[in-house]
Amino acid sequence: MSTFMPLLIGDVLIAIAGLYAGFQLRFEAGDALPPLELQHIAPFIGVLLFFSYLLELYNLEKMMKKRELLLRTAVAMALSTVALTSLYYMMPAVRFGRGIFGIALGFFCVFQFLLHTGFTTFLHSTRLARRVLVLGTGPLAKKIGDLIQSTNHQHILKGYVNLAREPLAVPAGAIVGNGDSLAETIREQKAQKLVVSLSERRGVFPLHEALNCKFCGIEVIDAPSFYEEMTGKLLLEDITPSWFIFSNGFKITHAKRMIKRAFDIACSVIGLILTLPLLPLVALLIKIDSRGPIFFRQERVGEMEKEFVLYKFRTMRNDAEKGTGAVWAEKNDPRITRIGRFFRKVRIDEFPQLYNVLKGEMSFVGPRPERPEFVGRLKKLIPYYSERHFVKPGITGWAQIRYPYGSSVEDAVEKLRYDLYYIKNISVLLEMLVIIETLKVMMFGRGGR
Repeated sequence: MSTFMPLLIGDVLIAIAGLYAGFQLRFEAGDALPPLELQHIAPFIGVLLFFSYLLELYNLEKMMKKRELLLRTAVAMALSTVALTSLYYMMPAVRFGRGIFGIALGFFCVFQFLLHTGFTTFLHSTRLARRVLVLGTGPLAKKIGDLIQSTNHQHILKGYVNLAREPLAVPAGAIVGNGDSLAETIREQKAQKLVVSLSERRGVFPLHEALNCKFCGIEVIDAPSFYEEMTGKLLLEDITPSWFIFSNGFKITHAKRMIKRAFDIACSVIGLILTLPLLPLVALLIKIDSRGPIFFRQERVGEMEKEFVLYKFRTMRNDAEKGTGAVWAEKNDPRITRIGRFFRKVRIDEFPQLYNVLKGEMSFVGPRPERPEFVGRLKKLIPYYSERHFVKPGITGWAQIRYPYGSSVEDAVEKLRYDLYYIKNISVLLEMLVIIETLKVMMFGRGGR
């Protein structure tokens, strides 16, 4: 999240500069300039940033090609123009002259493209990448090495450091030293970060050498923490209970719970008011498409593994699980109705869960609640699965925006990685990021089944 903050701040400054440039160019020298107030600045900046985010101009992985960046910038500006024109028509108080608007928008478009192009080139420079040594040569070390080489431009793998009794799972040619001369290897490779990725630490870990590296300014980090930093999820299979106990995070204080509950109540009330007028149309479409009730009720597992009744708009045939029992929805599932497929794509079927949020059974953001039949099975198969129930389940969540719909135990493991990352790093900023990304999912229909 932190990598796009310079771009976000830069875009805000460019937007303000564009407005001032528009005012200066539209008025003669010596004329008294009308005041540029917050009511003019805030809507202009807010709309520009919203559509820039929507078109993923802050997603640095999608800013590799200038042509794609130019296209996304142009589309964002076109949508911003339409939105701002409509806003100014409905709210004359925030309006300013068309000439000023045109100059400010053109100024922003040009300098945003230049800023984002320059920042991407700067960020992708190998001179800025941190040089990393991986301590270990086993399967965990190979996983970390592959991650460094495949994910992003911020790290360069300089090699692996071998230790006695470590299995060999990495290419022999990539081993650049051993634990007895760790500090010397780091100096030779000019490494800035050491990732401890040992299959077994007891009796093997070079404590004195690693401590010397730490005091010499080398960042020393364990493999699970590095994996979390790189991917936004947790490395479950290589995490011990002590890691959960001693790692930063997982601090859900009473104050955080109160703030989150107030936010949930506000969002659910606003959401119910906005969606209530749509209820007759949704009900009519469901009834026309298939026989059965409008609403679907199902037992789900909530906070502290307490069961509750979850509400959704029905998207499947009324006898969908007759003869099969509880099963996950699959891609192109024949049980889903025609209108139900559309509702799932844009998440309309989830709207009744606002009532669950208002009742306090769910939160707006959190891990998705699973069915009791699945929870009992997954707890036996997946370590730490029960830990996802220490917070209220959510309508949307970090796992939902980062991973597609799951329909297997393997998918449940992958989503748990994201759920536990969310619980570990829960904050207002992360909640807002999830909500904004969810709006993008709804608009583009990603991930639903």
